[in-house]
Amino acid sequence: MDYGSHGKPVEDSGVLAISGTPGVGKTSLCAVLESAGWKVLSLATLAEEHECLEDVDTDDGAAPVDIHRLAEAWAAPSSGRWVVDGHLSHLLDVDGLVLLRCSPSILTQRLEARGYTSQKVRANVEWEMTAGHWAELLEFEVELPLLELNAGELSSEALAEQVEAWCAGGLPTKPMHDLAGEAVDWLGESQD
Repeated sequence: MDYGSHGKPVEDSGVLAISGTPGVGKTSLCAVLESAGWKVLSLATLAEEHECLEDVDTDDGAAPVDIHRLAEAWAAPSSGRWVVDGHLSHLLDVDGLVLLRCSPSILTQRLEARGYTSQKVRANVEWEMTAGHWAELLEFEVELPLLELNAGELSSEALAEQVEAWCAGGLPTKPMHDLAGEAVDWLGESQD
């Protein structure tokens, strides 16, 4: 069985990052996991509690998180099953990473339904389409057990079942470079 950095199987105790582009379904997945006994931490709340939020960006109305400062300030819980909900959560000290992906066409609809500006929708869809998270994981040499799931094809309940099965199996994974080579690739998807 694979063990996380806390020395216990994540099936029983540990911290998973639930990451992905805004709109892929992180919070919905976390809600289902919470109903199954996981404790949920919001990256935004952690950033606020540790005074790691920057000034609100007038272009998109969001307060950027100083993730590097937060990573230094935050200590992962040492007992219980936890998930950290946030698109930068993979840069924290966690035991594993669940990376949610979503086709650009579905993601566009979700972000437009949230009332995002066309510029913000485009920026987030481009990030997803070009696998921005993968580029970041490789750039920062993140080496975590990783499970990539297509949140556009599966319900939150089905995603949660896959996360639970992955944890029960000991977080099976491959080296990050191998996983990146097998990652979902949206660039071939036709856009209407």
